[in-house]
Amino acid sequence: MQDFITRAVPTGVYVVTVRKGDIINGMTAAWVTQVSFKPPLIAVAVAPPRFTHDLIKDSGYFCINTIPEDGKKIAKHFGFKSGRKTDKFKGYTYTNALKGSPVLEQACAYIECELQSTCEAGDHTLFIGSIVDHALLKEDTDPLIFKWNDFYGKKG
Repeated sequence: MQDFITRAVPTGVYVVTVRKGDIINGMTAAWVTQVSFKPPLIAVAVAPPRFTHDLIKDSGYFCINTIPEDGKKIAKHFGFKSGRKTDKFKGYTYTNALKGSPVLEQACAYIECELQSTCEAGDHTLFIGSIVDHALLKEDTDPLIFKWNDFYGKKG
């Protein structure tokens, strides 16, 4: 079913970053979307067991880092291990967005959001945020599109 959904409803690949005090973390996400023009709002779906989930709730900010087309290694790095046990930023250069969220040097764009609301959606929480900072970092770079088989093999 998952392979069918990713073929029928294509999405990009992002690393959602967050800072709570001295703690930073990032996780790979494919379920990111714009949900409003006025005001401009972005939503990301995060499963409650993920370390990033409570960091977003507690900090009130999150940043969507758009991963470039050649960035599968980055996406896998931030997606297949927990920030509770691993410093995911080790070996990765980043700067800080306006409110302190990490912006990966490898990102082709970023959008930092202030948390406006949450909504339970099945086994995930939708975090809806208003845009407080953004930039297109690499104009001539296409974003990575999520394909189930690129990350999870042929199962679906």
